[in-house]
Amino acid sequence: MNNIEINPEEIYDVTIIGAGPVGQYAAYYAGLRQMRTKVIDSLPELGGQLTALYPEKYIYDVAGFPKVYARDLVASLTEQMMQYNPVVLLDIKILTLDIQGDVAILTTDQGERHFTRSVVITAGVGAFAPRKPSIEGIERFEGKGIHYAVRNKSALAGRRLMIAGGGDSAFDWALNLADTAAGITLVHRSDRFRAHEDSVIKVLEGGFCDVRTFHEITAIHGNGALKAVTTVDNRTKEEVTHDVDDLLITMGFISDLGPIKNWGLDIQGNSIVVNSKMETNIPRVYGAGDVITYPGKLKLISTGFGDAATAVNHAKSIIDPSAKVFPGHSSG
Repeated sequence: MNNIEINPEEIYDVTIIGAGPVGQYAAYYAGLRQMRTKVIDSLPELGGQLTALYPEKYIYDVAGFPKVYARDLVASLTEQMMQYNPVVLLDIKILTLDIQGDVAILTTDQGERHFTRSVVITAGVGAFAPRKPSIEGIERFEGKGIHYAVRNKSALAGRRLMIAGGGDSAFDWALNLADTAAGITLVHRSDRFRAHEDSVIKVLEGGFCDVRTFHEITAIHGNGALKAVTTVDNRTKEEVTHDVDDLLITMGFISDLGPIKNWGLDIQGNSIVVNSKMETNIPRVYGAGDVITYPGKLKLISTGFGDAATAVNHAKSIIDPSAKVFPGHSSG
């Protein structure tokens, strides 16, 4: 792009792209380092997937919380970051990223430009859509008994629920809804699960959930709303029809980085490659959380918080050479 005139007052120290939990923590840390901060997210609310998909789901692996509702974690992170008054812009997509000297120029889907001395990308998995099983007529029951996320637990109160899947979401929801649903059946195509061992044991031994391994859904039934689900034992081929009111499908999401793929970043799979400083291949552009990859990377909220602190501290030292990377102990 041709060089454009930039008003110095419009240049922020750091712009964080993505307002999920990792982005929120990055905004807090930037404020702690006295950086003029802007946060931009394509979703209409803070919190990323935590707010969009499962605000009433417990999260168990965040330090300091034995368990915490996703919505409450988002609320705490919001309070933590807003003490430094970052500018927060929601429901806005960043289409392009260009570098002009020591300033990054971000152009939105609304044609606006944002100027910043550094960027931290915390976009999670990017845009996401549920992974759907190949079941005839499934679309007819979406929102009428078939769900891919739970935003309101009370909507399932006293209802007969089937959960399809064998990962963390399936087992977490079985635990979360044990005191809400009238009954829970969990079906999975094998006896190998991809969930935390503790959650699996609590569901298998809890006595509140009928776990059917080696079962796959073959048909759904109802007239206007879901009434029953047929499953087949993939070993014996025996079919069983279950009377259910709701089917929660937890088979993951298909993610897409969208415009980020065209910014010139080094991308492997659906992740941005960074080094130990959280630097991307573009100067002054960093990444943190699920959107990045590096040797040994674990895609967890808890590790994302560490990524965010690392990225922000290194960004601080780049835009202000007199500043140390190490911020000092936060406890004083």
